[in-house]
Amino acid sequence: MSNKLLLPNKYKLVGWCLLIPTTILGILLSFSNFEALQFKGKVFAIVHHELFEKSQFLEFVETDITNTVVGILFIVGAMFVGFSKEKKEDEFIAKLRLSSLLWAVWVNYSLLLLSFLFIYGTAFLTVMMYNMFTVLIIFIVRFNYILYKNSKTVSDEK
Repeated sequence: MSNKLLLPNKYKLVGWCLLIPTTILGILLSFSNFEALQFKGKVFAIVHHELFEKSQFLEFVETDITNTVVGILFIVGAMFVGFSKEKKEDEFIAKLRLSSLLWAVWVNYSLLLLSFLFIYGTAFLTVMMYNMFTVLIIFIVRFNYILYKNSKTVSDEK
């Protein structure tokens, strides 16, 4: 992976500060209905369709933007965490980053294939919603796990 595409290391801390709270908030919003956390706002929509209502195209609409804000902050945080340089960015880290990304894509699409085969109805829409985030999550978890495991091995050898 080219170093030119990586963000400076200081973005990693900003990413974790965004990623952790939005992950918790996203999980809470997924499994319960927090009326107190709803943010309503007027946003520009290319297409807006409510059940039993006429579709709107290229208009400003009033809607709940809570999931939008949480999703955007989650993605920005995950991108900052996943694609910021390490303090010591060398060839091993670059190879590890690339293999973790490849591994994350394989696992993500394997899970998606299983979802296509075994999950139907509105549950499939929920799976697709989570699938938007799983490549980044799997990548971050695997990359940091291998880094941690490697740091333990190196410190044991000293």
